[in-house]
Amino acid sequence: MAKKSKKDKEAKKARAELKSKKNLGKAETKDKKRSKKLSSEDDDDLDIDEVLENFRKEQELFQEVVVTPVKRPSPRSNVCIVPNPLHGKRELLIFGGEYTNQTSSTTTFYNELLSYSVDSDQWKKITSKNAPMPRSSAAAAGHPSGVVLIHGGEFSSPKQNTFYHYSDSWLLDCSNKEWTKIDQKNGPSARSGHRMTVWKNFFVMHGGFRDLGTSTTYLNDCWLFDITTYKWKQVQFPPNHPVPDARSGHSLIPTQDGAIVWGGYCKVKAKKGLQKGKILTDCWYLRMKSDITGIRWERRKKQGFQPSPRVGCSMAHHKGRGILFGGVYDYEETEEGLSSEFFNDLLSYQVEANRWYSVKMRPQKKKSVAVSKSAKSKNDELVSILNDILQKANLADEINEDNESDNEIEKELNRLDKEEALESQQKQYALVAHLPHSRFNAATAVVDDTLFVFGGSWEYGEKDFFIDSFYSIDLNRLDGVRTLWEDLEEVERAKDQGFEEDDDYDDEDEYDDEEDDEEETSDEKLVAEKEDDEKEEEEEEEEVEEEEEAGPEIPDPRPWLPHPKAFESLRAFYIRSGAEFLQWAISNNRDAKGKHLKKQSFDLSQDRWWERREQVRIEEDKLEEMGGVENVIEKDPANSTRRR
Repeated sequence: MAKKSKKDKEAKKARAELKSKKNLGKAETKDKKRSKKLSSEDDDDLDIDEVLENFRKEQELFQEVVVTPVKRPSPRSNVCIVPNPLHGKRELLIFGGEYTNQTSSTTTFYNELLSYSVDSDQWKKITSKNAPMPRSSAAAAGHPSGVVLIHGGEFSSPKQNTFYHYSDSWLLDCSNKEWTKIDQKNGPSARSGHRMTVWKNFFVMHGGFRDLGTSTTYLNDCWLFDITTYKWKQVQFPPNHPVPDARSGHSLIPTQDGAIVWGGYCKVKAKKGLQKGKILTDCWYLRMKSDITGIRWERRKKQGFQPSPRVGCSMAHHKGRGILFGGVYDYEETEEGLSSEFFNDLLSYQVEANRWYSVKMRPQKKKSVAVSKSAKSKNDELVSILNDILQKANLADEINEDNESDNEIEKELNRLDKEEALESQQKQYALVAHLPHSRFNAATAVVDDTLFVFGGSWEYGEKDFFIDSFYSIDLNRLDGVRTLWEDLEEVERAKDQGFEEDDDYDDEDEYDDEEDDEEETSDEKLVAEKEDDEKEEEEEEEEVEEEEEAGPEIPDPRPWLPHPKAFESLRAFYIRSGAEFLQWAISNNRDAKGKHLKKQSFDLSQDRWWERREQVRIEEDKLEEMGGVENVIEKDPANSTRRR
């Protein structure tokens, strides 16, 4: 009986296990049916490889870059504009922006990427599901490694009742136009109106503002993004170290030793618990170090001619200088409103000399250039001289590397010749001697030696008018402004209507001048509380006026270097002085050799040519005033004969 009882128990246990297995099987069947209904897929037919393949396809679709040719971008303002940093890529990149429809008073924000090829004169629209969210007034800069970094910006509802500031950062691979988001919790705060540039392996970002609805906070913090670690780091300065005032909309351009900050806008406390806008005209030098604890600010003293105060005129960097266009100055600021003056002048700031110069268009007659010696033979002669100098200094490379460096030098020289040929092949646009219509917040960038000006805004009364336009200016020739397109219809209509209203208003004022006088006296101007800064600016202006009386000549910061001649091209200048620049490169770079020294000699020559460009233009103008220059002859000294 005992044995039988034991067998019964085991049988009962086996039946229970079997029932449990059946229940589990039913549950699995129900789960499969449920998942089939939800996904319309049979899990039995999907193995792990198929699951991964489907995921890969979804990811590819998410990262897919769609390129569409377009005639030109739709109107927009406050865009990010950056030259493609890839070597030899003559291309402009434009991201984001906003456009306000004056009829419906609604604002649209964009997140598409636009590219403009300088050589083919073609626009393309580049879209991706992985792109940053729509925004305007973000900061952007390009790094020679081939990436563009974008940070922050702003976004609002169509009627601008609500708004948002971004704090995210994105990297754009300029070779394939793919976006990558930078995930970092302790990065820079949300902001717009800030500026960014590049120094060695760092992106440098400064300033900006954040609107909290009830108040606006302006920032003066400085951040670095290291492209080797993909991390943001904030620069900490000593407690008593002087730093620039908080600002937005300023200029930030790179230098060999750091970056230059100029101008900007902020708000300071005024009477009656209000704030008054303040336009800044100070200049600061950010001295960079690889060890970020050694980074320091230096305030630069004003010298010579200075631009009139303005905002909305960020500089574009071009070979040791900044190029500034347009801007706006608000004056007579009261509780009721303000009046504004808009500019359309072109100015250059020489970093080494710490001086400003006015850039004027000067149409020139076509010069026939007689060359008695072929360009090829001159190139070979220069390369031979450079190789002899390197061999005597025991700094020459191996033969194959040396030939490669010779080819690089020849490529650089030939590129200067080809640029003119490419320009003549391109579509011809209207070339005018006067600068574009006055405006502020125009987007500017330089590709090689050509300045591009995109869009901008102009105000009349309480309305902003976006100027749909695109121009280019050859910074070498300065022979005029090339208008790729321009639409001033709304601006001209606003001017006409405004003039009519002003006439009617003047007629009515004849009867109530006394009442207006009383209203004007009661409408007190807002006065900023910062009087010390104003005194400093007045003292600096007095010093500047004294310096201006000295004369128009431009001081030479490096008189020991070769000086370009009037009407001498960059190519001709390097062929004439390349050996001297190589000697200077050797004395300043003991560890470098061969091709690196040759490349640096060319870079030094190019920097020097542009450094003295303004002075050379003065000399050229004097020569033309003396009787005009019709022909420029490059003389071959080897075949020179004595004149009798």
